[in-house]
Amino acid sequence: MIPTFTRAYEAAAEIDGNVIVTFAVPAAGKTVTTAADGTVPLVGVSDAMGAPLGGMCDVHRGGLVSVRLGGAVSAGDPITADADGLGVEAAPASGDSVFIVGFADEPGVADDIIDVFFAPGTITG
Repeated sequence: MIPTFTRAYEAAAEIDGNVIVTFAVPAAGKTVTTAADGTVPLVGVSDAMGAPLGGMCDVHRGGLVSVRLGGAVSAGDPITADADGLGVEAAPASGDSVFIVGFADEPGVADDIIDVFFAPGTITG
């Protein structure tokens, strides 16, 4: 196991393991939910266990994190969330910005779980 910075958050909905999460209602608390895309800040990546609605979800927020993929990526690609919170290559259109959780540390295809170097931020096309 690769050490990471992990923090527990209450799950506002059921969360699968190794998916990208975001704050459910940023202005009203610190609950998390599965990310639906990269248009809002991404908090981190759920641990392998995930969490039930109302349960505590361990969220990796630093280091190398294991992310389930929603499509093919190459090592070094910036990673954002798809509609199911799965990691995909961030490729915003010209002039658009997208939030990322970090950069792929290895290549992979849909449903693989790969290491991603956690480095949250935004990129612009």
